[in-house]
Amino acid sequence: MLVDTDVLIWHLRGYPQATKRLDRLPSLTLSAVSYLEILQGIRNKAELAALKKMLERRAATLLPLSATSTKQAVALMELLTLSHGLQMGDALIAATALEHDLPVLTANIKHFSAIQGLVVEAFDI
Repeated sequence: MLVDTDVLIWHLRGYPQATKRLDRLPSLTLSAVSYLEILQGIRNKAELAALKKMLERRAATLLPLSATSTKQAVALMELLTLSHGLQMGDALIAATALEHDLPVLTANIKHFSAIQGLVVEAFDI
């Protein structure tokens, strides 16, 4: 299961539903894009330390972007940006999930629903 940025943010903000859902995963796997998106929103060193501690405690796996996922993201954007408003971050996350044959756990079902072949699990806040 590839965990989308939104679920990780809910967890870091202390929402118990997000923490409980992450606790049910055998492991925490996220895209490098999700990590970068979270870093972009970090406001201070304490938040950065909390993020790093959480990832370490959960033995998180960070999946890097590859040539394959980049090509797939480009194809997804060309196909779905105009018709469905697919954004770069979501395209890269989806492409990473497709490359590794992983479902995506997200509260943003709309962002991923048009991507053929991608299995999406809804996270309800």
